[in-house]
Amino acid sequence: MSPGIRCSMNISRVRSVAPGGAGTPRGLPVLIVAFLVMAFGFALRNAFSVFYPAIVEDFGWSRGNTAMMFSLSILVYGLFSPFAGGLIDRFKPQFLVAGGVLLLGGGFALCGFGAAEWHFYVLFGVLAAVGVSFVGVTPLGAIVTPWFPQHRGMVFGVLAAGFGVSLVSASVVQYLISTYGWQNAYFITGLSFIAVMAPLVLLFIRRAPGLHAAPKPAQQASSADAHVEPGWHAAAWTLRRAVRVPQFWMLWFAGFFQVGVAEKIAIAHQVYFFRDAGYSPMAAAAVYSAFGAAFVVGNLVSSVSDRIGRERLYLPACALSFAASCLLFFVRDASQPWMAYLFAVSFGLGIGILPPVLFAAVADLFHGRAYGSIQGVIMVGVSTGGAISPWLSGYLFDITGSYRLMLFILAGALVACGVLMRAASPGRLSPVPARSRR
Repeated sequence: MSPGIRCSMNISRVRSVAPGGAGTPRGLPVLIVAFLVMAFGFALRNAFSVFYPAIVEDFGWSRGNTAMMFSLSILVYGLFSPFAGGLIDRFKPQFLVAGGVLLLGGGFALCGFGAAEWHFYVLFGVLAAVGVSFVGVTPLGAIVTPWFPQHRGMVFGVLAAGFGVSLVSASVVQYLISTYGWQNAYFITGLSFIAVMAPLVLLFIRRAPGLHAAPKPAQQASSADAHVEPGWHAAAWTLRRAVRVPQFWMLWFAGFFQVGVAEKIAIAHQVYFFRDAGYSPMAAAAVYSAFGAAFVVGNLVSSVSDRIGRERLYLPACALSFAASCLLFFVRDASQPWMAYLFAVSFGLGIGILPPVLFAAVADLFHGRAYGSIQGVIMVGVSTGGAISPWLSGYLFDITGSYRLMLFILAGALVACGVLMRAASPGRLSPVPARSRR
């Protein structure tokens, strides 16, 4: 057989199976279902912001103790993320994700029977949170990114858009609570999630072809890595190797401050903040939904980082989020709703850009067969910040009667994550494909 014919056959074989080449459209159903899992799964988790006031008013519990449910949920989610990522690296992902759907939906539905704080800690804070760890960005990112290796920013943007869509559901959840009561709202949303998502996951979630084929040492880096700093991808990344470099910890703490502190404060306390300012429950939920819609737009805008570089988009988004958070210091009542919506749109756009760019930066620097485990440990940083910030914000309100200290924490966290991303400088070590071709 002539070398030309052999070469043509090899190219055809690569195109038929390799993710990111002519075979990329084969990954579209996987990406779409992953988006839906994120959207509906996190709609349940983030619905806490709307259930929160209803539960406090019904039982008379303190805000700090009630917010602990959300903090515990985020902590458990993060602690199980490395475990979930490791399992995704080894076993069939459709069964693991479907199991997460059952745990999340079942735990959420059972919250309708909750009558004591510990019931919610166990059902929402532990059981449902374990389910979220199997339907979150760590397993889904590990499943989907191999289908689109040249478009990691786009993949994480779409997945994060699913998270953003979950925030828009606040008005729907508030309607269910107002119409049927918070107990029945738990039943309806939890069981509906299982009925819709479990079959879709089993039918469409699949691993990319050839993902576990062991590459030769010379093939460890992709063509996009040709311009990286010498030695960065010279050997396959493992979790043990990753935790020994400072960039890993810079991104870990960036996730702590950005997704864990800033984002989770906004999700857990935003509705209550505007209700305290004089907004009706539906009006506060509407502002929260506007925040969610802008968050989705920011998620999609994040794909621009595939062309201009991660930190070149991340840093302006941090600045926009910081400026928007400062608006909240001037919200005194409901007489200026434009200020609430300006905050919601500006903050939602800025904070929506940040997570996909951060996670894409992790994938740029540490991609490979151990990516699920590495990303899972990054999520421990996210969950640690997320476990502290909702509880701390509620506790500070309980002792001061104001959210003012919370606002200082929010603004400071945004400054911190911007400094850390600038220090990590992923574009220097592993530039995105579009920039590396220039």
